Amino acid sequence: VQLQASGGGLVQPGGSLRLSCAASGSIFRTNVMGWYRQAPGKQREMVSTITMVGGTTYADSVKGRFAISRDNAGNTVYLQMNSLKPEDTAVYYCNLRHLLDRWYEYWGQGTLVTVSS
Repeated sequence: VQLQASGGGLVQPGGSLRLSCAASGSIFRTNVMGWYRQAPGKQREMVSTITMVGGTTYADSVKGRFAISRDNAGNTVYLQMNSLKPEDTAVYYCNLRHLLDRWYEYWGQGTLVTVSS
């Protein structure tokens, strides 16, 4: 499985960005895709996840501002980020976990989001 993330960049506070992550390879039916982020000097944290049937989770810090979605085929996940704040600045990583005999986990290469005036 390979994950290709895109969409990061520089944006002013209050602005918006949309991240995309395309998964390729053999993906099992039971899976969860999501976004994590790591700010300088901090641990990686979950931002949002979405299951194949559309169940979502969000970190408290992004609720009401970010929205995660998947395409119909289920192999591309999006993160719409609105009302961005400087504290959202981080490298954002796409993640996929899928279940066969156990959970297998994969990470994308990361895309930098910088929120600054």
